[in-house]
Amino acid sequence: MAWQIKTGLRRSARFGKIRRATKMKINSKEFRVPPGEKVQLSRRPTIVKPLFKSKTRYHELLDEHVKALSSLQRLHYASNRYALLLIFQGMDAAGKDGAIRHVMSGVNPQGCQVSSFKQPSAEELEHDFLWRTTCQLPERGRIGIFNRSYYEEVLVVRVHPEILRSQGLSEELRDEKTIWEERYRSIVDLEEHLRRNGTRIVKIFLHLSKDEQRKRFLERIDEPEKNWKFSLADIHERKYWKQYMRAYEACLTATSTHHAPWYVVPADDKENARLMVSQIVLDALNELKMAYPKISAKRRRELKSIRKRL
Repeated sequence: MAWQIKTGLRRSARFGKIRRATKMKINSKEFRVPPGEKVQLSRRPTIVKPLFKSKTRYHELLDEHVKALSSLQRLHYASNRYALLLIFQGMDAAGKDGAIRHVMSGVNPQGCQVSSFKQPSAEELEHDFLWRTTCQLPERGRIGIFNRSYYEEVLVVRVHPEILRSQGLSEELRDEKTIWEERYRSIVDLEEHLRRNGTRIVKIFLHLSKDEQRKRFLERIDEPEKNWKFSLADIHERKYWKQYMRAYEACLTATSTHHAPWYVVPADDKENARLMVSQIVLDALNELKMAYPKISAKRRRELKSIRKRL
């Protein structure tokens, strides 16, 4: 990864050697999946060299990012020209909740909304597979966060195709030879439509190793305050690890585009992942053309008049 870090280290090329540098600069583009690339997750790391020398330094760096995000979010809200949609995907225990909680901790709740998508309800199953998430898209000036998303329909449903039978589709429409490519096309078309209408989309896959998932599951069992997080369903899904990796590879390959890119973030180190995610979000906001609204000369005179009365 080609990033600079304040600890004095720098990787000079993607997954390459390390050389000296002076300050931290995470290059979020190094995590991006280029359009057309055939993704092989086994060739992408789940852990990289720490971006900090100590826990204290980690908290300082994250605090810097959070403050910058807070400032940009206020500008985004006031500008009211774009919407920003952040999509988080990953295996169970990949750290989606923690990344959202820590990275977005300084954002004004009035300008941010988080939506989590689990098993579809009976009402949702009566609609097309994009309907329930479309209802939760962010308004202009807001940041919308999807903790899982419509991508579940080409991930968990692909690993468990029997789910298709509960979705009320005819045999023709649930043909496994064509349905996944058709759903990829529907997703890409939707994201292109959203882009044309002012919604910027950033998609983050937290790339966790199977060994690290096991460690986190054991923590959920051994630590009482984490017991509530554990479910037998997690163990059941772990049996399908290889199938999920293949589903993710196909999905990332088919749906990472210029207008809605995927980022594969090494997730075995939670703190590292949070710094990377925060940089990706910062870069997305910095790319938007935003400005605080300008007031008219008439309004300026009104404000001056009001000021004299105070």
